Amino acid sequence: MYNASDLRKGLKILIDKEPYVVVDFQFSKPGKGQALYRCKLKNMISGIQIDRTYRSVDTFESANLEQRKMQYLYNQDDLFYFMDVQTYDQVFLTAAQAGEAKNFLIDNLEADVLLFDNRPIGITLPNFVDLKVVKADPWAKGDSVAGDSKPVTLETGYTLRVPPFVEEGNKITVDTRTGEYVTRVK
Repeated sequence: MYNASDLRKGLKILIDKEPYVVVDFQFSKPGKGQALYRCKLKNMISGIQIDRTYRSVDTFESANLEQRKMQYLYNQDDLFYFMDVQTYDQVFLTAAQAGEAKNFLIDNLEADVLLFDNRPIGITLPNFVDLKVVKADPWAKGDSVAGDSKPVTLETGYTLRVPPFVEEGNKITVDTRTGEYVTRVK
């Protein structure tokens, strides 16, 4: 159990039997009366944000969340299927639940899937993944408009800007947190 004084950014709590994460938090103590805690909360299942104000006597349950190592299998329509590496159970995430992570999912990639009451609600990828370049336009020397980078398309369909020496068929390392090019794989 948490008290209102335990609220802080990133804390995961249960409200109306659904998991919420504290996105923003402000404490205020009026001249007289109880202290107030103003919070912006984000529903971890639907993504909806709400504003709530709590008094210092309010209490909260912690959200029953679990992270499991799972292996990405495939996607069908807007569903992304994963397999638990220990129990071989399969679960799926919707495109909305996968978010930006869907741009970096390749077969057999291991990731941490966040579960709430054994229902998958989110995913955390490794910080870096190696992806193959499937489309890269040739870079024209002296092309000062584009600067020192050019757009390429990766095997997942994701497009990003890379240095001019990266060619079609190369493997590159991409930072999954920012979606930016890191280095070319030897």
